[in-house]
Amino acid sequence: GIQKSTTMAVVSRAAIAAFERDGAVLLKGVFSPAWIEVLRHGVERNLADPGPYARHYTPAEKPGKFFGDYCNWRRLAEYERFLRDSPAPEIARTLMRSKLAVLFHEHVLVKEPRTLEKTPWHHDLPYYCVEAAQTCSLWVPLDPVRREHCVEFVAGSHAWGRRFRPAKFNETEAYERADGLETAPDVDAARDAYDILGWDVEPGDAVAFSFLTLHGAPGTATSERRRRAFAARYVGDDAVFTRRAGSEVSPPFPEVRLAEGDPLRGDDFPVVASSPTD
Repeated sequence: GIQKSTTMAVVSRAAIAAFERDGAVLLKGVFSPAWIEVLRHGVERNLADPGPYARHYTPAEKPGKFFGDYCNWRRLAEYERFLRDSPAPEIARTLMRSKLAVLFHEHVLVKEPRTLEKTPWHHDLPYYCVEAAQTCSLWVPLDPVRREHCVEFVAGSHAWGRRFRPAKFNETEAYERADGLETAPDVDAARDAYDILGWDVEPGDAVAFSFLTLHGAPGTATSERRRRAFAARYVGDDAVFTRRAGSEVSPPFPEVRLAEGDPLRGDDFPVVASSPTD
């Protein structure tokens, strides 16, 4: 089997600084080929046996396919192994400068070649039943992805102090209008006004980003490749459970019995890394 990672060398001081400054950073070669194979096996199982929250975003008459699913780690052993035993939780804990890394959930997004659907510009925290300053998603590509097909981030947007209303990924419907949220800016209409980050990425790389960093992704209309991506989402010491006013949350976590303001812990949100001094 693959040994549980105890390495801390994969996250440099420069990477931590970039994560804090920009809200997104590319980490090159942090996962071994063996870990990528574990995830590929898990994704194939997931595609063959979708979970209750699976979504097919591409209309039947359109080319390609855009598939999304989340919260399957309890039934797909490959996902659980990666989320607990790979370098991922320690990378997240280090970037968050947290004593603990708590698993929030995993999210899989697969875009087959020639898929037209874009991922709209959004940030994640308003979708979620968590409030935290210490947050980290690791977007892990399972295929090579060129810059023009890669998820993109607006540098520094995590620090704007703004909250944007969630948009459904099929763009035909918005979530109920939650109080105090504004509509996300149309970044594509004024790209020169923003510092937009994106990279050529390879299997083994990861892009780490904050739950408040504005991001989106183009379609794969000009790509002959699949774009399989696995996102591992972690929170830190300060994470608490919340119900979003006037809006549904995604994932819904219907079975969670935490009260407003409770620390995000328990069977659904296990501690998967802790600092060596603890």
